[in-house]
Amino acid sequence: MSIDDDVVAANGEFYAAIESGHVDRIVALWDDAEDISCVHPGWPPVRGRSRVARSWAVIMANTAYLQFFPTEVNVTVAGDVAIVGCEHSVLARITDSEDGLGETARVVATNVFRRRADGWRLWAHHASPVLTATDTTAPDDGDRT
Repeated sequence: MSIDDDVVAANGEFYAAIESGHVDRIVALWDDAEDISCVHPGWPPVRGRSRVARSWAVIMANTAYLQFFPTEVNVTVAGDVAIVGCEHSVLARITDSEDGLGETARVVATNVFRRRADGWRLWAHHASPVLTATDTTAPDDGDRT
C-alpha cells in the first residue's frame, strides 16, 4: 500500500467508526495530543481530547443512524501530515420522542491526520453542510430599486 492508500484507509475507518455508533472506536482514531480540534456541522470548534470525545458521545447518544456516501475524496501528504478533503451525502436518523426524524444532507469535510508510530491519527476534523439554493436568503438578480 502507498502512503496515500494508508491515509485513505484511515479516513475510511473514521467514517466506518462513526457509522458504527461506537464512541470508543471513534475516539481511538484521534491523536493522543491535546491540540486536536473538531468542528461538527453547525457547532463551534471543540478543542482538546476530552472535549472532542465528549462531543462524539453527545452526537452518538442522539443519533440513531448515520451513513456516509462519499462523492469525492482528495488526499495531500506532506511528510507526517496528511489532509483529506471529502464530500459526502449523509443519511441520518435523529432520535426524538416521535420515534426519530430522517434526514439527508450534503457535507464537505477536511480531515487532518498526523503519522504516528501506530499509523495515521486524526488531528483535526472540520465538517460543514453544503447549502442548496433553497437554503439561502440572498436576493435574486432581479430588479433592485
